[in-house]
Amino acid sequence: MAHLVSPSLLAADFANLQRDIEFVNSSDADWFHIDVMDGVFVPNISFGMPVIKAIAKHANKPLDVHLMIIDPDRYLEDFSNLGADILTVHIEACDHLHRTLAAIRALGMKAGVALNPHTPVESLSELLHDFDLVCLMSVNPGFGGQSFIDRTYEKVRKLRKMGDAVGANFHIEIDGGVTTSNASALVEAGADVLVAGSAIFRAENPGATTTAIKNA
Repeated sequence: MAHLVSPSLLAADFANLQRDIEFVNSSDADWFHIDVMDGVFVPNISFGMPVIKAIAKHANKPLDVHLMIIDPDRYLEDFSNLGADILTVHIEACDHLHRTLAAIRALGMKAGVALNPHTPVESLSELLHDFDLVCLMSVNPGFGGQSFIDRTYEKVRKLRKMGDAVGANFHIEIDGGVTTSNASALVEAGADVLVAGSAIFRAENPGATTTAIKNA
């Protein structure tokens, strides 16, 4: 199966957000990756619900919403109402992850779980049939433009093996430091969704860069 590309709007030009959304609509990208940060779970604050509502109005591809917030359960219904297609919560922020994932699916969204670089993929071993996507953070969450952590390749291989062993079907998404130079190695390791922010929006030719990551 061909892998997907999910450009991260955190790296878009917020003064020209509609223009950048329309670029993603017309590009070879598959999803919009939307990082929601609360300044508590991660040391940064990104956009909130009014901005996501505005994005949803113009986006004609699925919204891949990544919650980097504490106590995400409070907001699951809100994000469903905003039009999130995929909603990803951090394992480190959920006391009752199984229940949270079930609640996301019950609201009609695909359920994702994100792991910070220090969190082992084995922590998901009891839940392999309970999510649709695993987002492996390949940088420490909170800021764009960081360098890729090489241990991620091994985590991808391990997680893909765990899923295959029990016949679980889920996407493995890589978030952080994805570029045209490491995309093909990530796909080879077993990743099938690549999030790219700075690499796309700060490229000389964002459309060609998106296509190159898509065809890696």
